[in-house]
Amino acid sequence: MHPDVVAEAPGDCPSCGMALEPMAPVRAHTKYTCPMHPEVVRDGPGDCPICGMALEPMAPEAEAEESQELVDMTRRFWIGAIFAVPIVVLAMAPHFPGLVLPDWAHGKVIAWIEAALASPVVLWGGAPFFRRAWRSLVTLKLNMFTLIGIGVGVAYAYSLVAALAPQIFPPAFRDAHGAVAVYFEAAAVIVELVLLGQVLELKARGRTTGAIRALLDLAPRTARRIRADGEEDDIPLEHVALNDRLRVRPGETVPVDGVILEGITAIDESAMTGEPVPVEKSPGEQVIGGTINGAGAFVMRATGVGADMLLNRIVSLVAEASRSRAPVQALADRVAAWFVPAVVAVAVLAFLAWAQWGPPPALAFALVSAVAVLIIACPCALGLATPMSIMVGMGRGATEGILIRNAEALERMEKIDTLVVDKTGTLTEGRPSLATVISMGEIDASGVLRLAAAIEKSSEHPLAAAIVRGAAERGIATPNASGVRVRVGRGIEGIVERRDVAVGNAAMLRELGIAAGDGTSRAEALRREGETAIFVAVDGRLAGLVSVVDRIKGSTKEAVRQLAEEGVRIVMLTGDAMATAETVARELGIAEVEAEVLPDRKGETIRRLQGEGRIVAMAGDGINDAPALAQADVGIAMGTGTDIAIESAQVTLVRGDLRGIARARRLSRAVMRNIRLNLFFAFAYNVLGVPIAAGVLYPFFGILLSPIFASAAMSLSSVSVIGNALRLRRVRL
Repeated sequence: MHPDVVAEAPGDCPSCGMALEPMAPVRAHTKYTCPMHPEVVRDGPGDCPICGMALEPMAPEAEAEESQELVDMTRRFWIGAIFAVPIVVLAMAPHFPGLVLPDWAHGKVIAWIEAALASPVVLWGGAPFFRRAWRSLVTLKLNMFTLIGIGVGVAYAYSLVAALAPQIFPPAFRDAHGAVAVYFEAAAVIVELVLLGQVLELKARGRTTGAIRALLDLAPRTARRIRADGEEDDIPLEHVALNDRLRVRPGETVPVDGVILEGITAIDESAMTGEPVPVEKSPGEQVIGGTINGAGAFVMRATGVGADMLLNRIVSLVAEASRSRAPVQALADRVAAWFVPAVVAVAVLAFLAWAQWGPPPALAFALVSAVAVLIIACPCALGLATPMSIMVGMGRGATEGILIRNAEALERMEKIDTLVVDKTGTLTEGRPSLATVISMGEIDASGVLRLAAAIEKSSEHPLAAAIVRGAAERGIATPNASGVRVRVGRGIEGIVERRDVAVGNAAMLRELGIAAGDGTSRAEALRREGETAIFVAVDGRLAGLVSVVDRIKGSTKEAVRQLAEEGVRIVMLTGDAMATAETVARELGIAEVEAEVLPDRKGETIRRLQGEGRIVAMAGDGINDAPALAQADVGIAMGTGTDIAIESAQVTLVRGDLRGIARARRLSRAVMRNIRLNLFFAFAYNVLGVPIAAGVLYPFFGILLSPIFASAAMSLSSVSVIGNALRLRRVRL
């Protein structure tokens, strides 16, 4: 009532006493998870208790808030740099020829200055790393921050004691001039490099959710609702309710899922399905929220809003799948379980070896070697290798209309060698249409169709709808029928204009005692053409035949060719008659056909193929396909099919285009190749880096790796893994 009253928190209005309400809709509570350990879920931001990484939102929002972790790490990096640069200059000054330092810039004074400059960097800038390291030690869940915390802590503590009380150190710590070396510059620069690595990593991780955020950006902020009185107003998208009537003008984005009530248009669905050609839409057809309307205006009824919108379901599915773990991740997990303790052991051995056999000052060399081993061996790159590739790959698939439920399915896709496909709705459009009408008696073809459509108006079967729709398209008015009775699995019968009419298959004619005559051979001829023949009997005699055809999708032939070229064995599995199935298979070039298969036998066929050692994918769209989809190694549902089929499958092709299977296999190969490359580099980096840091090259080449270079290499390894994963955003499918 008083919009001039604005408060920071809930309370009562000081003017009227009413309860204050949010100025903007309250967002749903966001949970946070770890990108490396998806089992970790928290109600707010924080650190992973297992690996110490910053938690991130489970469901990215369209308007991405800046990561507080990124803001904090960036601030610590830049402030720390102000102190770290002078330390490096002071530490390196003696090594520059011709540079003469004043008398006071030697010995204890320079050490104290370095200590003063390094302390803010290490103690404040590195505080998050020390907290995570301490937590890992307390919980005995050692991770990358354990190594960073120990390495930096030892270097800083040693240097601080050396600066304040150098007299307590034995000769083994002193150089030829009797001075005790300090490593403040190493401790400070290591912290700065780790902070830089965290900043780069957090920015890169933010880009890995770009595909999900791009999907969220498809939805408009408002919708134009038509009220009951005919007036129109723009309302926030979250206020749209089921069955609301909405107007979509040319060039606007469809706000929610719905069905067109008025108007004809063409809609660009490329962002959702990957299909570049706009799809023509007319009254009665479905539209998808987030797609772009063409030149025509239309009125729609909302059928899917909020979380029920296809767009939001896709986002939820992709986000969930991105957090799942591929079986290949188990290798990295097993290695990580013993990796940190092994690195600590190597660091201890390196310290002891240098202390025993190293040149003077032996203990100083030992300390440098141990710290370098701890820093360079941080297993962050190893942990990120798989989840980053999975996250980017899932998002890339979503932009192509390929929704993959989990990482395991993504990994299996490249191994598929057999594809079992349902016919209706998968190979074909799944929307039968009237093909042929034949008169076989006194009633002409139009009369046969007229009577058949009159009866079929009472049926919900797809073939019946095709006959009724075909009659309407030919301008044939259909009378009403009475006494309609369905004979399950055989047909339907009733009375039309005082005549007994029966429409169905040959089994129904036999039950009614009606002779089929040469209708049987003519029906068989239609089936050989890929049509489904239906008998029409009037007053106890065969009056004619009508046939419907479920036309093959325009993309199916190319999809079959692509899969065959990749060596995939294709088997058609259908409940249709063998003659019809063979006609479709022959046109598509499919050699193996199993027809007249009941739903409960489809799963048996999948099990038989699996028993032969085959890795089987099943593609289907109907309720009857659900058991087979669940049984297959990878179930693939058509996005145009039933919800039960989609829930039973691991992969959903949003547009119902089988070419998506070939693209999914290419995506699987690209992601797994990317993961293997990441793991190889992560393993190779540690296998080569740890021995070098331990000093194995020193006896031969005089090379001893500085902890500073070890820190830079550690940070760059993590960033390189994420950068490699981001290449998947541009992979050609």
